[in-house]
Formats: sequence, structure tokens, C-alpha cells
Amino acid sequence: MKSKISFGALAFDIVNIFILIFFGVMTLYPFWYIFIYSVSDASRAGAASYLFWPLGFKLDNYISIFTQANIVQAVIISVSRTVIGTAGGVFCCSLFAYLLTKELLPLRKFMYRAMVITMYMSPGLIPWYIVMKWLGLQNNFLLYILPGLVSAFNVILIKTYIESISPSLEESALIDGAGYFLIYARIIFPLSLPVIATVAIFTAVNQWNTWQDNMFLANIPKLQTLQLLLYQYVAGAEAQLSSMKNNLKNIKMVVTPTSIKMTITMIATLPIIIVYPVMQKYFIKGIMLGAVKG
Repeated sequence: MKSKISFGALAFDIVNIFILIFFGVMTLYPFWYIFIYSVSDASRAGAASYLFWPLGFKLDNYISIFTQANIVQAVIISVSRTVIGTAGGVFCCSLFAYLLTKELLPLRKFMYRAMVITMYMSPGLIPWYIVMKWLGLQNNFLLYILPGLVSAFNVILIKTYIESISPSLEESALIDGAGYFLIYARIIFPLSLPVIATVAIFTAVNQWNTWQDNMFLANIPKLQTLQLLLYQYVAGAEAQLSSMKNNLKNIKMVVTPTSIKMTITMIATLPIIIVYPVMQKYFIKGIMLGAVKG
């Protein structure tokens, strides 16, 4: 026998649905607006007070952006630092977290506490700049990789997850003659994939969005990242537009400072927008399971 839904419960569900739809639209519309502005006729889009669909579908903005030599190089640098930095960060954080679970590790508690302190205390910009120069990372691609290999938050997250794995699995492997690194590679790492995926998302987003290190320590064009280029385009759209018009003087295109800002913003945010939905299920599972132990 089917139970009847009361009028109050039905009204509550309807109101909830409308509220969620409203907030969903409010969240998604800014991204949709940026996209349709970037593929619209710049003159028509600039005259419109609001947009819901492209006005005169054109790819002039994207063509004008990718005709600039620095944009392609910046994309390559940003993708390279994201891929290499994420892979290196996941490996170093997961291995270090596994080692911190071993009581036989010398100075284990000291290293763990020293790492935790870095989450609450920061030396500041000037000491960071001096250390980076002393290490020879100025105008060096490794500037984007080495400082982010170990993150205290990521190590704690992975360590907590590893401690929730049954110790009997590792004990069985030790009896069979496996070493710690083999156990890490064959048992611990595969079983930790949910939290590894979570850490990978954190690291990739941080690598993709970071531009301050580029601004302070890499002043050569071949090491420029897409995010710093986006900042420069937004800050000096008029100058960038003049440069583009000089490069495209033989091609009839209509671009404006606003359309250039929208286009470069779309280029910079699209990869992260794509990654999040794909990794969402691993992200949620990793966060939940990684927080089981305190």
C-alpha cells in the first residue's frame, strides 16, 4: 500500500527544488556568461546589458588570442607545471605520509610536528624570496615544481587515510619478504587512490592557479604562466588590444578589451572546470575516508 505524501511535505520539497535550481543557476550563469561573451560578436555583446545566448557566433576573440606567440608558450608552461607538479606532489606527499606511519622512522614525531607548525606559521614573502634565490630557482622552471612537492595538509590527509588501512595487509607482505617501498607501491598506494585523487585535485588546482612565483622570480617570457598572462591582460587590456590589432591588421576582426578579458578568462578556467566533475566522486570519498581518524 502506497503511503500518501502530505501537502506540507510536498510543498517543502517543491520549495527546496526551486531554491536549489535558483542557486544552481546563480552559480553557473557567470561561467556561461563568460563563455557566450567570448564567442559572440564583440560589438553586439558590448551593447547588450545581459546575455543568455551568443550574439553573432564568432571565434574572432580566440583567433586573436592564439595569434599571440606568448599565449601558446604560457599554456605549455602552465600545463607542464600542473602535470609535473601534481605527479611529483602526489608521489612525495604519499611516500612521506606512509613513512610517518612507521614508528621505526628516526625523528618521526619531530618531523611531523615541524611539518604541522608550517600550517600555522609562515616566514613571509621576503624570506621566501631570499631562499628561492639562494637555491638558484630564479628564472628556473624548477621554481614551479620543487617548493610544492610536499604540502603539510596533503601529508596529514594521506597519513590519516593510511592509518585506517588494516595493518594485517602490510604484516603479511613483510612476512613474504616485501620491503617498505614495495609495500608502498603495491599495497598502500593502490588502496589509497580515493585520497590520492583528492590530493591530486588540490595540487593541480593550486599549480594551475598560482602566478605569484612567476611574478617575483621568473621574469623571462619563456617561463611565463597562463595565470600571470591573464593578470596582465586584465590589467592592461587596452595595450594588449593594440598589439593584437597590429598583428591582425590584414584580417578583418572586431575585438574589444572586454571580449579579450572574457576570452583569456575562459581559456584559464576551462581546464579546472572540466577536471572537477570528472574527479568529484573520488574527491568526496577521499575527504570522507581521510577524516575518519583525528
